[in-house]
Amino acid sequence: MIVDVHAHTPTHRDAVPAEEACVFTSWRTDRPVVTTNSWADFDSAMSAADIAIVFNIAVADPAAATGIPHAPERTNDATAEFVANDPARRIGFMSVDPTSADCLEEAERCREMGLVGVKLGPNYQNFDPLGEPALAFYAYCEQNALPILFHQGASPIRAAPLRYTYPLVTDEVALRFPELRIVMAHMGHPWGKETVATIRKHPHVYADVSSIYLRPWVCYESLLAAVEWGCTHKLLLGSDYPIANTGEAMAGLRGVNRILEGTALPRVPAELIEQIIHADALSALGLTVGEPVDR
Repeated sequence: MIVDVHAHTPTHRDAVPAEEACVFTSWRTDRPVVTTNSWADFDSAMSAADIAIVFNIAVADPAAATGIPHAPERTNDATAEFVANDPARRIGFMSVDPTSADCLEEAERCREMGLVGVKLGPNYQNFDPLGEPALAFYAYCEQNALPILFHQGASPIRAAPLRYTYPLVTDEVALRFPELRIVMAHMGHPWGKETVATIRKHPHVYADVSSIYLRPWVCYESLLAAVEWGCTHKLLLGSDYPIANTGEAMAGLRGVNRILEGTALPRVPAELIEQIIHADALSALGLTVGEPVDR
């Protein structure tokens, strides 16, 4: 089974009007990235995944803060509706602002809607990931078995503070909440070694490989670090749709050694790449998938 743990909820239920399209030419070096997409666009692009974890990010101005527009008042409703449309292939994560007064109330509402995990981007949401409000929310998530997927590492958004996404911050979170299941997105790029050091020591901390394959040397260096430290089993497949899709993610991982042709540099073993692609992410995160509904 192929589980893609990192995909953004489509911005539009139906076809995207031309005047609402958002395109970024600097997010990838090989092609532009279109961040506005329909439910049908998602299904077409993500066909290689058997199951995808989807989410929005709770911010006041999603387009400005993340580059992926959505109605901020429908951050979690849009995800719940998308998941309900095909619960056999989609799992929904909520997103909340841990500093807001109604944070736990919103989390409870999201759980009632069937959202089973949390997506946080402290850099995009501009909260201190080790501040008291955030720590209180992590305690709630640990108590209620809600895994958290943290944005980790770099971002093209200028206003997003890098210090909030440094991988060793997650080490501090895991020390305080040892039963909290955590995914460190993007292997913390470009801090792949720090990410490896963190996932290696904490039983319930994982990393996804989303987007790292877009930068071949970062991908190679990060995966090789995981090989050398014996923790490739803590890596989960992710695409970061709409920046990439599951098929691109798998192809990128399988081509990790291509840049080494003509060198004596150590290779990332092919069997370990397949282990990542076929990782049992649902068991790792304590999740189950729903049943199909009539449509």
